[in-house]
Amino acid sequence: MTQTWLITGCSSGFGHALVRAALAAGDSVMATARKPDDLADLVAAGGDRLRTAALDVTDPDAAAAAVDATLDAFGRLDVVVNNAGFAAVGAVEELTMDELRHVMEVMFFGAVAVTKAAVPHLRTQGSGTIVQISSMGGQLSFAGVGAYSAAKFALEGLSEALAAELAPHGVRVLIVEPGAFRTGLNGARMLTSTPLDAYRDTVGTVSANLAADDGVQPGDPAKAARTIVDMVHSADAPLRLPLGRDAVDALRAHQTQLADDLRKWEAISVATSF
Repeated sequence: MTQTWLITGCSSGFGHALVRAALAAGDSVMATARKPDDLADLVAAGGDRLRTAALDVTDPDAAAAAVDATLDAFGRLDVVVNNAGFAAVGAVEELTMDELRHVMEVMFFGAVAVTKAAVPHLRTQGSGTIVQISSMGGQLSFAGVGAYSAAKFALEGLSEALAAELAPHGVRVLIVEPGAFRTGLNGARMLTSTPLDAYRDTVGTVSANLAADDGVQPGDPAKAARTIVDMVHSADAPLRLPLGRDAVDALRAHQTQLADDLRKWEAISVATSF
């Protein structure tokens, strides 16, 4: 059965690749971006199975309008993809509160606004999939990516609860956790806080490595997009889907460390009962 998608952040990266993959699968797509003019190549490729809409995810009214536009254009909505976002690097001490709030507004509150606008329709029809584009940084963090990981951790926590709430209504949640992919995320749009010399050897190194890796990451966004589309069309999909060898290896190592710490400190942890 064909699906109708609403995808945020379609001007580049995973959003752009997902539009093409969904169209290739025979589905219909409402592709959104802050500037729909940036979607001209998708319009040319999509024919009558593609529509576009302006969507700034930090505007809750715009989120509701995009959902309504999808229903008006195609008569139904089956898949919602929260993809809009950007990279951010900076030590916690370096981050301004405005920078942190901006990261959270786009990648957490923006995703929640779009999700909340779509959920009543999916729940009422008794089917659908919400795809949250997170990151391996949604389960682990390291120096310099505290703001980015904070937004992704928050999104994953909310989405895990959402999955339990919507499962009885036939609606699934898929949390996608990519590693390093050639999406342009670490390019000119990356938010970089004003650096302090104290963090030159930690955050400074991370920032330099992220910038240097842009365009040479091992992950192929087109392959990732096809995998996500396959998962949406599948009757069996996980709650969390890591993408990329680096993501799988990093998450496995992180989970091993968590399990080791739990065993090491278990006696002290459980000795707090009455």
